[in-house]
Amino acid sequence: MLFFKITTRLKVEGLENVPKSGGALMVSNHLHNVDPVLLEAVFPRPVRFMAKKEVFSIPFAEWVARMTDSFAVDRGNPDRAALRHAQTRLLGGVIVGMFPEGTRSTTGGLKDVFPGAAAIALRANVPVIPTAIIGTDTLPGNGSKPRRPGPRRVTVRIGKPFYLHRETEDGSRPDLAEITDQMMIEVARLLPENYRGIYADRVRESVQETVEEVSTPV
Repeated sequence: MLFFKITTRLKVEGLENVPKSGGALMVSNHLHNVDPVLLEAVFPRPVRFMAKKEVFSIPFAEWVARMTDSFAVDRGNPDRAALRHAQTRLLGGVIVGMFPEGTRSTTGGLKDVFPGAAAIALRANVPVIPTAIIGTDTLPGNGSKPRRPGPRRVTVRIGKPFYLHRETEDGSRPDLAEITDQMMIEVARLLPENYRGIYADRVRESVQETVEEVSTPV
């Protein structure tokens, strides 16, 4: 946390929304390799991240993964072992962190996401904590924007936790793609317009029909 306070103008919103106990799935947009360290630093409880296996072959990224006790997932193939590991951690009362986009956004805006995060939340029946990162795309080492002198403004916004609906009104199982979209719309709501990417129109058009807020323990 001290590193970010020194090198950035860090603002954190919504810490009161993090459940004080129990498993939960934290989902966030992804702008910089430092994002997992940032979220681990600002969250009031430890967050254990699922990271693409390629991360563990890149020196700095591997260090970040080890620092945050991350575990690997093969994005190109159904990685049932990683999904089971995530579910086990969630059922054990751990907050598991995921970047559903699978990799950093090179434009700053949200892009297409993998459905794995929604599937895990449904199977473990744990709340989802929508989280937004703003500004780490301007930090050195990202390559997406030119450097400028002085501390960068970085904001982390943590939204209210919610459960994904496990079935529709007629009792059938919901479409995973639709559930994934609704999950990411909740992340997009926390982001400025220019960070919402492909979800910008969906935020404007959406109605919260497939999420159910849960009260955070006091």
